[in-house]
Amino acid sequence: KIVETLLQSLYVLEFRDFPLCAVAWWQYRSGANTGGNVMASIQTGDRGAAPSASSSSPAADAKKRRAKPVLLNRLEGCTSTVNAAVAIPQEDAVISVSEDSTIRVWLKRDSGDYWPSICHACPCPASCIDYDGTSKRLFVGIDTGTIMEFLLADDLNRMTPKRSYSAHMSRVTDLSAALDLSWLLSVGRDKYFQWHCTDTGRRLGGFKSDAWCTAVQLDAATKYVFVADYAGQINVLKLEDQSLSHVTALKGHSGSIRSLTWDPDNRLLFSGSFDESIVVWDIGSQKGTALELHGHAGKVRGLSYIPHAKKLFSGGDDAMLIVWDMTADRKEVSRCTGLKSSENSAVFSLTIWPSYFFSKKRSSQHHNSVCKPNVISSSHSQT
Repeated sequence: KIVETLLQSLYVLEFRDFPLCAVAWWQYRSGANTGGNVMASIQTGDRGAAPSASSSSPAADAKKRRAKPVLLNRLEGCTSTVNAAVAIPQEDAVISVSEDSTIRVWLKRDSGDYWPSICHACPCPASCIDYDGTSKRLFVGIDTGTIMEFLLADDLNRMTPKRSYSAHMSRVTDLSAALDLSWLLSVGRDKYFQWHCTDTGRRLGGFKSDAWCTAVQLDAATKYVFVADYAGQINVLKLEDQSLSHVTALKGHSGSIRSLTWDPDNRLLFSGSFDESIVVWDIGSQKGTALELHGHAGKVRGLSYIPHAKKLFSGGDDAMLIVWDMTADRKEVSRCTGLKSSENSAVFSLTIWPSYFFSKKRSSQHHNSVCKPNVISSSHSQT
């Protein structure tokens, strides 16, 4: 199932043969006569649980890869932009945060409709969210730079404030709770990456970027952290016990990076940018290789990768939700004649067809390949 949030409402869609995950879209207006659909953030609520094993034919597998979303429901009630939403694992429930300063927990009723079981008022607009289904701990970033932690009741009808983290000096743009490591990672418009302990609430370290930080992802196995910024680069940090070191910076986008997502199995980092492209950074090969996906006709605002399904979800200003089948055969070719790259870096274009496009306006399949200059730091191989 996919949850799509548009301005003041959420849409629940079902992808057959996929577990529950959540997609947050928002609609913004920068002036009296302007407006558009913008992907905000996407998070999987399943946390990597694999579907039940079953024997299937190649034709059946191909049909699954082309599974289309079906609109199930629409969630209404927020009075302003919905900034993010996440599905609760193993439950017909969704958590959303909004510019109307509310945190809402939506439960599916016997009627089939979703209604809020919780509507918590924050002191200011809520900007981002992370939720751990095992411990039922909820983390919400707000405009003042504070991260609030709550504990949800088993029946999802009550949540109790647990702790507040004074993490940033301005809006929290993204956060990630790694509770197995007792870490809370966050980034904000104050240009800082912050690292806190979830057991004590103590700050463990921080890193200042040259521009607004926009997204953060963690490779829990190696303890590398990837911090994207508004200048279009990704800083790679190494966390060890209570020490932090800067490893390198990945440079491949010509526009600001809005979202990151991580493939823990193949150790691939996906980044979505305002330059309308998605770059797949092959961190695991340690060769500095990067692949590029083209399919959007607008800024890419949100990404989510589901490891066991090998599917990448992306969305952007073109009001399109694209499902990429990352198991599809692809041909790697040099992107630009005469492109100069360092000895340890390789730049490729990824020729791959999205498995499905979803739009409120149209549904179609196409692929667009664009040749753009790209520079990838040769020190990328250190990661």
